Amino acid sequence: MAARRDYYEILGVKRGASEKEIRQAYRKLARQLHPDVNPNDKASETRFKEVSEAYEVLSDKEKREKYDRYGHDWQQAEAARAHAGANGRGRAQGYTDFSNIEDLFGDSVGGGAFGDLFGRSAGRGGRGRGGLENVPGQDYEQPIAISLEEAFGGTTRTISMATGDGPPRRIEVRIPPGVREGSRVRVANEGAPGPFGGPKGDLYLVVSVEPHRAFEREGDDLIVKVPVPLHVAVLGGEVEVPTLKGTKLALRIPPETQNGRRIRLKGQGMPHLGSGERGDLYAEVSVVLPTHLSDEERQLFERLAELRSGVGVGR
Repeated sequence: MAARRDYYEILGVKRGASEKEIRQAYRKLARQLHPDVNPNDKASETRFKEVSEAYEVLSDKEKREKYDRYGHDWQQAEAARAHAGANGRGRAQGYTDFSNIEDLFGDSVGGGAFGDLFGRSAGRGGRGRGGLENVPGQDYEQPIAISLEEAFGGTTRTISMATGDGPPRRIEVRIPPGVREGSRVRVANEGAPGPFGGPKGDLYLVVSVEPHRAFEREGDDLIVKVPVPLHVAVLGGEVEVPTLKGTKLALRIPPETQNGRRIRLKGQGMPHLGSGERGDLYAEVSVVLPTHLSDEERQLFERLAELRSGVGVGR
């Protein structure tokens, strides 16, 4: 059997790479190799699966530590360590090194130290592997980009999942309202098969929310700049505020409102993920100065300047 490639090599990063470097490398490769981008390309499909598997392990701090310690057999080695520790059979360090997977189980269920160890529980699982047939497969992660409107109202995505030698399988996934940058949407039983015939792992969609041209998000609150004519900012009045729903709300502007002031519209922000509550919408006043003044308007401003010339800044 050909040796498996090192996960760090697959992602093209150094062994001491930071979480950010690993994430950036994965996203770059995933975009290049995704089955939707490379239909009917077996080589890209195989590489995509390799990259996903590597990222699933290296992006998880605990799994990465185990991989760095044991290599590709980290799951089996950890299971053996747990069994050995429970039965007082481990070495002083609490684990045994294995050059390959055959060393883990011995020549038969009853042969060798680990054959004896796992053979005692063969009656439960019928496979002589001490219940390792119940170990689930690895989880997969896949990045997904959505708009702010989709994060606001929820959406669906159709995901292509590689299935070995067969054609990619398409899965429709519901993205719930309120997801944010970095949210992980779990799709049960769509990961890798268990290493010994166990249940499949899960698929996690890692959400990236695209910037919006008008709205800015802060947690579950939204901020939108609202143009306010100068005379309305000075005298008070009413303006319209856009929403992500596509509707508009009437907003009362108090007299002498300063440029940049934020006025809160309660409960008009993003949904709280997993609940019926919502954040707030903040209308940020952007005072619009008049242009193309008429002679009369200019005279009025000149008169205002005369009246205000002796007024302090704070008044």
